[in-house]
Amino acid sequence: MNLEILISFSLASAALAISPGPDNIFVLVQSLAKGSRSGLAVVCGLISGCIIHTTLVAFGAAAIIKTNPTIFMVLKTLGASYLIYLAFNVYRSPGKIDLDPGQAKSGDFWKLFKTGFIMNVVNPKVSIFFLAFFPGFLFSEEISTIFQFYILGLIFMLVSFLIFASIALGAGLISDYTRSHPNVGQLFKWLQIIVFVAIATFILIS
Repeated sequence: MNLEILISFSLASAALAISPGPDNIFVLVQSLAKGSRSGLAVVCGLISGCIIHTTLVAFGAAAIIKTNPTIFMVLKTLGASYLIYLAFNVYRSPGKIDLDPGQAKSGDFWKLFKTGFIMNVVNPKVSIFFLAFFPGFLFSEEISTIFQFYILGLIFMLVSFLIFASIALGAGLISDYTRSHPNVGQLFKWLQIIVFVAIATFILIS
């Protein structure tokens, strides 16, 4: 087992998690709008979705998706449609978002977890990214490739969770401050809509 490769993979995963992208921007906006606990619920959902993509890569399904344009386009369209649906639901919601995390119910957090999970799972770009990223960091000639993919997937999930959770906690502190501004809820409502639509567009055209 080559520990240097695993360390390099961990550092590369951290750099990717920190780099601005659809997932961490979504966590940032949700945490600003609803507090750090809601942001952490989204983080747990997003990270859990990586288990599905790791499995697809480990057993070769990601390669089939990559080489079949029809399947790839169908999955991208489904993912983008789900995000547009979420944006529409936010648009129909009241003009001001409740910025008091203390008023949130456990069901709200479960809903946010499911949103993060589905957002991640329905984005085939994640599986394709794992397919391109993981093979370059296989670290052992004795351990089976499938098991190595799962180890890399778990490392990626752990590193991403720590960074995304830090974003959620930091943004949650800002959310405490913004609750003193009565019109900020309207701003966050439209920020969420913009983020959903932007991620949907990214999935379709990238």
